[in-house]
Amino acid sequence: MACFCYILECADGTLYTGWTVNIEKRLIQHNKGLGARYTRMRLPVKLVYVEEQPDKKTAMKRERAIKALSRKKKMELFM
Repeated sequence: MACFCYILECADGTLYTGWTVNIEKRLIQHNKGLGARYTRMRLPVKLVYVEEQPDKKTAMKRERAIKALSRKKKMELFM
């Protein structure tokens, strides 16, 4: 099953990185305040980057790699 790594830009300009199996549903959850605790306090959020991964394990590994990047490097992914 395909999974997705994604980056959201929060209302305060910060970036949030996560992974999911359904990107559309997850974005709706985040914007309803049902997503991560981090994004609940920074609504609304918008999707700025997404990449497909072949499976959950790969998606989680890529999420960790993206989270380790500096803000500048994250922004280079989608600018």
